[in-house]
Amino acid sequence: MAHASGIRTEGLETANLTLSLEQADRMIENVVGIYGLPLAIATNFIVNGRDVLVPMVIEEPSVVAGAGKAAKTARAGGGFQAEATSSLMIGQIQVLDLEDLEAAAAVVLDHEAEILAAANTRRSAIIERGGGAKGIEVRAFPETPAGPMLVVHLLYDVLDAMGANAVNSTVEALAPLIEGLTGGRVNLRILSNLADRRLARAWVTVAPECLASEGWPGDEVVRGIVEAYALAAVDPYRAATHNKGIMNGVDSVAVATGNDWRALEAGAHAYASRAGTYEPLSRWERATDGSLEGYLEMPMPVGVVGGATKVHPTARLSLEIMGVVNASELAEIMAAVGLAQNLAALWALATEGIQRGHMSLNTRKAPLAVGGDEKAIRGDGLLI
Repeated sequence: MAHASGIRTEGLETANLTLSLEQADRMIENVVGIYGLPLAIATNFIVNGRDVLVPMVIEEPSVVAGAGKAAKTARAGGGFQAEATSSLMIGQIQVLDLEDLEAAAAVVLDHEAEILAAANTRRSAIIERGGGAKGIEVRAFPETPAGPMLVVHLLYDVLDAMGANAVNSTVEALAPLIEGLTGGRVNLRILSNLADRRLARAWVTVAPECLASEGWPGDEVVRGIVEAYALAAVDPYRAATHNKGIMNGVDSVAVATGNDWRALEAGAHAYASRAGTYEPLSRWERATDGSLEGYLEMPMPVGVVGGATKVHPTARLSLEIMGVVNASELAEIMAAVGLAQNLAALWALATEGIQRGHMSLNTRKAPLAVGGDEKAIRGDGLLI
């Protein structure tokens, strides 16, 4: 069967893409049913020279269409380039009741080898494959609402997992050792979702003529997009919406692949605030030849093993559709999708406005709100 998008979906209609009640009951507690969301495919993406079909799960109209439109426009310039940094996650150990923070910090650093050895004695697939604890950092907070405290950071290479369970189990196991070394009392032992050692970056160049449309010369579109970015660069009220558009793309792929979109959201917004004010995760500039250049950098703690990616049949299928073999490749694609979605939103905002395309797609789902009666829709897409 060919859908309106042109994507052939033979076999998908009868494939077991959803959770059974038994599977769902094993994932979380108090299960009473299965909640469905649309699964779509964003087309036209080239990431690092490879054609990629991108599964996206989202209820909001125009997101998939916008990402595909931006990706098609980017193809003329070779598509998106992307990279992912290391797969290091941070586990935090909070130490209180210390008389001398500097002395306690020095003791921890002096015993780094011992701490790392203790962290890596736990049997796990991650450690067996070369991952595990790789480093220690300390952060002293002389004044907090709970008094002075030291925070020990365990840098843990989670390889192709998201890594929360591995990191949490390890920092919990290290707590007695840290207490013995410092003479303090350990309270929190938990992963940080500000995964600033696990970044993904994507960039794209688009020629002005590729952005031109009736009534909108390409150079004017480039100028409008750069001006739209400029508002986000100076105003957190706009930056919040700017970044929401990026996360429309990122979260959709995260849900499709069974990744933790709440962790991605928390990390992204914390990273956007790292300079002391809330800023956009992407930037857009006009190159000397008039082309539009876009760049995105954000934390991308995603995995292709473990968690829902292993349990949910749609998550497994989504990874197969993309053809990803490791977490770094998934992170690169998700960064490209986030940048594409951002381009689509700014493109619309700088020309015809966001509502025209958004509301035309909303028209398609309006009959569902009135029992599926197409006659209840006026020509302008509003309910009668």
